Amino acid sequence: MPGAGTPPTPTYANVAYANVSPSEVLDLFVPPGEGPFPLIIRIHGGAFKVGDKSMDEADAQTLMDAGFAVASINYRLSCEALFPAAAQDAFAATRFLRANAAQYKLDPDKFATWGESAGANLAAMVGVAGGRESFLDDPALGNPDVSSQVQAVVGWYGPYDFLTMDSQFTADTPAACSSVDQHDPATSPESAYVGAPIQEVPDLANAASPGSVYPYVVPGVELPPFSLAAGSADCLIPNAQSVAFDKLIKSVGGTSTFTLLDGASHGDQAFNTELTAPTLEFLKTSMG
Repeated sequence: MPGAGTPPTPTYANVAYANVSPSEVLDLFVPPGEGPFPLIIRIHGGAFKVGDKSMDEADAQTLMDAGFAVASINYRLSCEALFPAAAQDAFAATRFLRANAAQYKLDPDKFATWGESAGANLAAMVGVAGGRESFLDDPALGNPDVSSQVQAVVGWYGPYDFLTMDSQFTADTPAACSSVDQHDPATSPESAYVGAPIQEVPDLANAASPGSVYPYVVPGVELPPFSLAAGSADCLIPNAQSVAFDKLIKSVGGTSTFTLLDGASHGDQAFNTELTAPTLEFLKTSMG
């Protein structure tokens, strides 16, 4: 939640969760007390190409005051490594934190991912594929025998199905937008993330999309509860991405809630002010 307050000092700073890249570090905030504490893994946005863990640390004190430990992670950006590197880093960070849960006073059975924008895509990827054997769990990144499964997912204004984004904007352009971002061109963040114009590499684009036809969300696969949100005035990512992803999760028997914030733009502070409290309640209920 950028801008939500002054970041506290991490309990553990710049902890390496893997050793393939210097980017693979995290900050961990642990509340006072004996624990073990439920953990929120924050995954920053930035179009897969910019940003770092500090973007999600301003609200760490609020989350700790609510009884959660918080891990804010860096990951390999698209300028350093193409998909699936960033997703594999998110999985690796989850495995590392679970493997070292006792040391950090974490409850290994109560992990959640929380991301915004591109971070919501990565948070959702852990949600739909964590704990399942796939190319997203790279053993070279460490702790290969530890589960990457999480017990809850929070995603705000995320891109969940790359190939449908432009058609969704064409079908329904928000009235507040004089123009909208285009995602099919070679210069788009999603194309840069997968290394080619997304419509020219549909299989790869779908593999990078947790809400696509790629077999992530399918009948018979147990999913954690999801809490999704988007704004009605988002000119960067269609709010229809969240609407469709919510429906997809429910269609296979999963649990999902979706909130559309009227008048909210991409990254709007209204998400912080209006949704922080209900999101924390969702996490408490979901993780028990």
